[in-house]
Amino acid sequence: MSNLDSLFPGFTAHWVDGPVGKIFARSGGEGPPLVLIHGFPQTHAEWHKIAPDLAKTHRVVCLDLRGYGWSSAPHGDGGKETYTKRAMGEDVVAVMAALGHIRFAVIGHDRGARVAYRLALDHPGRVERLAVLDILPTLSMWDGMDAARAMQVYHWTFLAQPEPVPENLIKANPQGWLDHTIASWTRAKALDVFDPLALRSYGESFDDPHRIHAACEDYRAGATTDLAHDRADLAAGKTILCPVLALWGEAGIPAKGASPLEIWRSTFAPKAEGQAIVSGHFLPEENPAATLAALKPFLAGAVA
Repeated sequence: MSNLDSLFPGFTAHWVDGPVGKIFARSGGEGPPLVLIHGFPQTHAEWHKIAPDLAKTHRVVCLDLRGYGWSSAPHGDGGKETYTKRAMGEDVVAVMAALGHIRFAVIGHDRGARVAYRLALDHPGRVERLAVLDILPTLSMWDGMDAARAMQVYHWTFLAQPEPVPENLIKANPQGWLDHTIASWTRAKALDVFDPLALRSYGESFDDPHRIHAACEDYRAGATTDLAHDRADLAAGKTILCPVLALWGEAGIPAKGASPLEIWRSTFAPKAEGQAIVSGHFLPEENPAATLAALKPFLAGAVA
């Protein structure tokens, strides 16, 4: 695997025992604790353009979700438990506790943002502030799955198909599938917005059959158990108690439809604030300056 140390100057690497295996993380900086949770089909490397800046004011932790990057990739159970966002949130709790942090702020992107908001719902006493990047709640995505949305996020239904159909199809050309998928979600429809070392990290992770399976399990859980968790909380009137910031790319996935901010306010975050960023799906890599400009005042308490 590629050495990513140069992307995170001054950060320390950690291997932490999680509920189902080792979780890889990096930490750096001083100040209030902040955890960054990456999305699909990436690794913690996606934060390299903004983590060093955030580390000037915070103790920043970047981790690889279970099944991704350098973290353990246990075999799944068809979306029932192992790759639910609730279970993956327990890994985040374990990592932060091992590093001495009981309460912390959370920034999540893509699947990592789904872990992040589930963590805020399940462990309200732990999450100080929550920023979700370029997602809508899982139940909102499924409930709004018309023909246009289904074509836009075809991977939601493809990856959620029963094992081993999507695994076998992707394994025929994992790099080609990955390159096409990532490029198609950028504003420029190109790979040159990504640092070559970070892009190599994504490719090396996704070239592992165990991690291809893990990604499919992530989406199987999203189509079943995660959706059930969201529906139960919505029916119970449960909302996120901490301040919430929703950011999305103006050329990203949530932008094509109803207002992302209004969707968050009508589901789990009635007092959410937020805005669009000039970007495709990958805000921290496509437009790190604008992403930081929105995140910094929120983390400092200037936005609530």
